[in-house]
Amino acid sequence: MELPWLGEHCSERACKQLDFLPLKCDACGEVFCKDHIRYDDHKCSSAYKKNVQVPVCPLCNTPIPVQKGEIPDVVVGAHMDKDCKYNPAQQKRIFTNKCLKPGCKRKEMMKVLCEQCGGNFCIKHRHPLDHDCRGSSHPTSKA
Repeated sequence: MELPWLGEHCSERACKQLDFLPLKCDACGEVFCKDHIRYDDHKCSSAYKKNVQVPVCPLCNTPIPVQKGEIPDVVVGAHMDKDCKYNPAQQKRIFTNKCLKPGCKRKEMMKVLCEQCGGNFCIKHRHPLDHDCRGSSHPTSKA
């Protein structure tokens, strides 16, 4: 060892590497090398102070506050049982534009309006000849 007063040793028991650019853990305050600086790498007992995550309800997408010492899964479960505002009947439907062609039951995400009659049709019946358009005297295309 040429310059033992420079740097610090890693606080990980199995490592103890002399590091000239040591890193200090912001949770527990101990010094670690680059291989052990993550909370999981040195099994930091103070990681809960910094590693704060707010669980979100999977039904209503609302963040659920969790107090210190509570288990997030239990708190989210209690929210789902009591306070959740989720209502499956209020789910917005995407395909709401029904085709006006008699006998067709298709629905589209967006309105597909005929330029001649102004009716709403599916992609298959969007052309005037495909839905027997009565908007003008003759269709403009024979596609």
